[in-house]
Amino acid sequence: MSINLDPLDEHPRLLLEVPLRPVQGRRFQPTGFPDLGAATFQAGGTTCLLVESAQSMANRLETTIWDEAAVDLIESCRGLSYVRVERDGEYLTSSVTEAHRLNSPYILESKDTSFVGELAAALGGDAKGPIDRRRLADVLLRFDVNTLLHGVFLAKSDLAGGRFRLARALSSFIEADDVQVAASGGVKNDHVDPSGKSDKGFGNVPFHREEFSSDAITAYFSLDLDQIRGYGLGSEAERLLVLLALYKIRRLLDGRLRLRTACDLEVDDEASGGRVLCRRPDEWPLPDETALAAELPDAITAVGDRMAGVTTVVYTT
Repeated sequence: MSINLDPLDEHPRLLLEVPLRPVQGRRFQPTGFPDLGAATFQAGGTTCLLVESAQSMANRLETTIWDEAAVDLIESCRGLSYVRVERDGEYLTSSVTEAHRLNSPYILESKDTSFVGELAAALGGDAKGPIDRRRLADVLLRFDVNTLLHGVFLAKSDLAGGRFRLARALSSFIEADDVQVAASGGVKNDHVDPSGKSDKGFGNVPFHREEFSSDAITAYFSLDLDQIRGYGLGSEAERLLVLLALYKIRRLLDGRLRLRTACDLEVDDEASGGRVLCRRPDEWPLPDETALAAELPDAITAVGDRMAGVTTVVYTT
């Protein structure tokens, strides 16, 4: 049976708040930032923690549909448009795995400028004057449909003065409330020369370690439905984008939340009641992965003639 998305029609956004817990134990390792460390903050009288940032979650959501072994999209997503980069006849990278998607230097800065020329011709636009966002959306659908969910900033002067940009329609982050520091440490042992010079990698080197514990870890997801409708791509493309976004969320939640060596999370079934429900629309259940995987091929076929499939760029320096 087809997944019914009608309950979303009257809502500007879809919001999910999913309780998580460590797969084992109570401690977890949050994301860290240079010269800052763990990102703790105060919310009222509560000490909170940013476990995973929006930019990192975007990368994780993107790679839920990428098969590392096959260096291609997973089977249920074949037919979606993206750019594949090759060097010397071998796979190098792709717009799915690059941090800035189509704005990757391996795509836009290659000496092989054939794709950049095709992209510029399709986008049009002058260095001054308004940007045609609907035309931009249509071109992104053609070459890299994932950018319509995860955003892009084509910061290249040859492309309308570097003014083509699109905000994320799908965003996410993970926070923990009422956190406590779990301090520990260890030592790197040198059984040959314990007193050797540590700056050369020798000797016994003690170190400290800081993890956290919390009774409430929550993954937040927001899908901007109004932004997707505003692309003006039509109902079939809108359905594809919503299904694709839900599929990515579901695949991430269903066992792909090993964020770091010491941060392996899962949905807290006890807190969630065994179901992932939206906060908006209220109580709308997130479809399961099997149902979404079965739905995607038909949704891809429905707009297949508007997508270029896999576009290959040869990277040369």
